[in-house]
Amino acid sequence: MGNLSGQFEAFWDIVMEVWNTGVFGYSIGDAIVALFIVLVFYGLRGLFRRVVIGAVERWTKRTKNTIDDQISQTLGGPLQLLFVALGVFFAFQYLGLQGEFDELADHLVRSLIAFSIFWALFNAIGPLSIVLRRLEKIITREMVIWLTTGIKWGVVFLGAATILQLWGIEVGPILAGLGLFGVAVALGAQDLFRNLIGGLCVLIEKRFKNGDWILVDGVVEGTVEHIGFRSTMVRRFDLSPVFVPNQKLSDSAVTNFSNMTYRRIYWKVGLEFRASLDQLKTIRDQIEEYLRTSGAFVTPPEASLFVRYDSFNESSIDLMLYAFTRTTVWAEWLEHKENLAYRIKEIVEGAGCAFAFPSQSIYIEKHSEGEPEPFVPPS
Repeated sequence: MGNLSGQFEAFWDIVMEVWNTGVFGYSIGDAIVALFIVLVFYGLRGLFRRVVIGAVERWTKRTKNTIDDQISQTLGGPLQLLFVALGVFFAFQYLGLQGEFDELADHLVRSLIAFSIFWALFNAIGPLSIVLRRLEKIITREMVIWLTTGIKWGVVFLGAATILQLWGIEVGPILAGLGLFGVAVALGAQDLFRNLIGGLCVLIEKRFKNGDWILVDGVVEGTVEHIGFRSTMVRRFDLSPVFVPNQKLSDSAVTNFSNMTYRRIYWKVGLEFRASLDQLKTIRDQIEEYLRTSGAFVTPPEASLFVRYDSFNESSIDLMLYAFTRTTVWAEWLEHKENLAYRIKEIVEGAGCAFAFPSQSIYIEKHSEGEPEPFVPPS
């Protein structure tokens, strides 16, 4: 019996030894308390989110300024992570770590703090983009988007470099290795850099922007939807997307129809040769009067307007009509063209004239009765 009691005491001694030194030489009880400390601060994080940040968000919603709304949303997540970092810090302090474990804990806490700071900076780029939009008078909106994206990548790079430095990893040799790798990649990705430079040229020159209707000679015609780093997506009028390399957009002739001041109508109306001089003058004068008084067309000196008989064609007298509509919207422009066609037909028919169409006249010569037919010698 005494032997069995001694064995239980030995077993209990083993249990207590495991309890006191079971986690890397530290007490399991202390580890549980440290975990409890982290969980408490994690709970305080949620309370802080509902009470403090919630109150700030409610206050910012009552203001007319939208920047403070975005700033409060920007700082919410990083501040909550700082609560977690604070709990981890107190937990490690309670454990009283020594040596390598203390150094590891210090790196972890510092990394959480650095991550919170750079997370806040990354989120702050959103409100910063609102300020950058004021530069759209100088640079395009797409250029602002590119600039914002570049700043985001810069913050990510600095944050990663800072955390690596905290863990004792030198960033310089990594950058040197990436530089050699970048040279090798650049030699095989010259088209990528050409397209990137081409996109920058397009944005700096303000050739077009998202939503513009463009025509690239021999390539595509449609509406610009997105200007990317490598290519630009243009959606054709049949709704098919076309991805055009930026280098081609930079080197090719691009017509931007969305920047038209007015929209042109250029017609040649063919009238019959049998029309009298008075009819021709009446038709011309009434068409010009309609163009000048309808309000849909631009009149000199704002833009050119011509209604003139231009040429004698094979089967018609051609009236040239050259005018500009005030609207550049395609649907409205088509409506004005249609109304003009109705009016021209009304004027021509009202003048007792008709439109010409390709025709040929055949004349048959008749000989007098009793006269012999001309003799044609055989060849």
